[in-house]
Amino acid sequence: MEGIEHKMENINGINMHVAEKGKEGPVVLFLHGFPDLWYSWRQQITAFATLGYRAIAPDLRGYGDTDAPTAVTSYTCLQIVGDLVALIESLGVSEVFLVAHDWGAMIAWYLCLFRPDLVKAYVSLTVPFRPRHPKMKPIASLRAFFGDAYYMCRFQEPGEIEAEIAKYGTKTVLKKILTDRKPGPPCLPKENPFGISPDIDIKLPAWLSAEDLKYYVNKFDQNGFTGGLNYYRAMDLNWELTASWTGALVKVPVKFIVGDLDMIYTTPGTKEYVHGGGFKRDVPLLEEPVVVMEGVGHFIHQERAEEINHHIHDFIKKF
Repeated sequence: MEGIEHKMENINGINMHVAEKGKEGPVVLFLHGFPDLWYSWRQQITAFATLGYRAIAPDLRGYGDTDAPTAVTSYTCLQIVGDLVALIESLGVSEVFLVAHDWGAMIAWYLCLFRPDLVKAYVSLTVPFRPRHPKMKPIASLRAFFGDAYYMCRFQEPGEIEAEIAKYGTKTVLKKILTDRKPGPPCLPKENPFGISPDIDIKLPAWLSAEDLKYYVNKFDQNGFTGGLNYYRAMDLNWELTASWTGALVKVPVKFIVGDLDMIYTTPGTKEYVHGGGFKRDVPLLEEPVVVMEGVGHFIHQERAEEINHHIHDFIKKF
């Protein structure tokens, strides 16, 4: 990660940690998910700086060295997108290439809806667009389809899942989440929600070194998981705040990439939406066919960094 610079920016009322490499060229803004950090983009930052881009990866609100307000109401899509708008303005550019994963991808979809003028093109990893249901709030819908144990439902009660993580330890829980390749929908039962057994040694994959894991553990031990979990806890509030965008289309060029073992892609209903015409209807500038990588799990940009870099560059160089 030689040459990656780190700075703190005061934007939208919070202090945001930003990793950056490359002083000139178009900006590529990388947005991480849960439980992740700017660090997940370490290989993309270096690669795209070498290709002549200005690669930017923040710790999003609630994560890493960025401020983590305590209130759930501080984590709505309006606040997070507000952070990104202010960050883009601080970079001195009028638009960016957007690359995002997991919750970062969900926030990126909101940015594309709210401020398409700021996005030249968007590469979404693992999370397709999710149109707003006009009558059902997200958590009630998910609970009806997948039950109370579905992970997004289990994350709703403040302090509950944090206590479970503390019980098993940050290192063990992160190792389990980052290496899990079980197809979705992900469920966390009341007893031993992460399926951790003292008799099983979880081996790290080739793409995740002991030093990588140590970086994650140190940051989450330092700042906790509540900030990241608050994104889930604000989902119903997001639904209330975005009534004006019901039925709105995403009108920026988009490329979608997912692994065939990904927990979201293998959740019932997702493949039908992605491949059955719904995705293209809601995102008319979606590049088809979408890219489905074989034998790849959820943390796709780390597991297959070189291939992902190629896919991203092949797309954004068109604009």
